[in-house]
This record gives sequence, structure tokens and C-alpha cells, in this order.
Amino acid sequence: MARFLDIHPVDPQPRLIQQVAGVLREGGLVAFPTDACYSLGAQLGDPDAKGRIVSIRGLDDRHHFTLMCADFSQLGQFVQLDNAVFRAVKAATPGCYTFILPATKEVPRRLLHPKKRTVGVRIPQDPICRALLSEMGEPLLTSTLLLPGEEEPLGYGWEVKERLDHQVEVVVDGDQTGCEPTTVVDLSEGYAEVVRVGSGDPAPFS
Repeated sequence: MARFLDIHPVDPQPRLIQQVAGVLREGGLVAFPTDACYSLGAQLGDPDAKGRIVSIRGLDDRHHFTLMCADFSQLGQFVQLDNAVFRAVKAATPGCYTFILPATKEVPRRLLHPKKRTVGVRIPQDPICRALLSEMGEPLLTSTLLLPGEEEPLGYGWEVKERLDHQVEVVVDGDQTGCEPTTVVDLSEGYAEVVRVGSGDPAPFS
């Protein structure tokens, strides 16, 4: 059964954040709220995490996984950014956007898109996410918690616990999140293509 941790959505308790980070470092899978909706999160270097997320979500090999980063310094280690792309991403972060960009060699090959060699990245605004990223000291491998056959991601901690009790190690409850995933913008070809309209305003990239 998954542990259910009630973490304050504005002022996360350091002790509980440390507990979540400890589970991640031991290879655990965590469901946690973000500024968009609930996500699944794992340690970047965990070799089994991708398979577990694929199984829960019913994904195919064309899915872009997302590296949730603390800041631009961290983000720049994992994706290639020219000046124009940097300005575009900078103007929209932190926030409810995921950007698809060419990956650097720091990204494990198993996480890359098989043909494009790209990966998703985002910098969240949510205090729980930011506290967890600070505690981990590295990006998290994440994916929207959207279950097969459903149109909206899960938005309540109790609902996540009920549905995924035996598939994740921890469910973080931080009050209700939104029910829209991030807006996904592909910048890998040097121009903006809105792949998915979500909680971030697509207008700056349309």
C-alpha cells in the first residue's frame, strides 16, 4: 500500500519533503501535485522507473517523458538551447508549460524519443515541486498522471491513493490540483509547435 503524506501546498514541511526524497532515492515511484495536475515522479537514474510509468499509463514508445527541473541552470545541462529558444522558454517559466527540445548526453538514452532524440523539460511554480527538486538536487523524471482511457488527469490525493494504491510507493496530498496537464510546445526544430493545449496559455507560441 502507498504511503499517504499530507504536505502543506504553500509551505511544505521539510521533514515530509525529505521523506519523499528518500523514497525516490530508493527507487520508489511517487504521485504528487504540481501547478498543472498530478504527476508521477521518479529519480532520473532509476532504470526501472520508465517501465513502471509506461505500465500505469499505457504509453507507447513515442511518448515524450519530462524532466522536471529546478531552474535554468539545471535545465541547460539536459537540453540544447540556442538564444532564441532560451528567450522563449525563459519568458514562460516557471509555469504550466512543457518544452520538447534536443537532449544533451546527460539524458539517459532510455528516456529519449526513439527517432528525434528529444526530451520534455519544465520548470514548475508549485511550492511542493520546488521543495522536492531542491531536496533531490537533480531533475525528476515525470509524467502526467493520466490513466488509460480517461480524458482528464487525476486531481485529488485521495483519488490517486484509491486508484494507484498498489502501483506507487507514496501519494502526496497537497490540496486539489487542476485537471488540465501542461501545455506542450515543441521547439526542437527551431520554431514553436503547440503539441498539446493545456493549462498554460498557448498564445505566445501560436
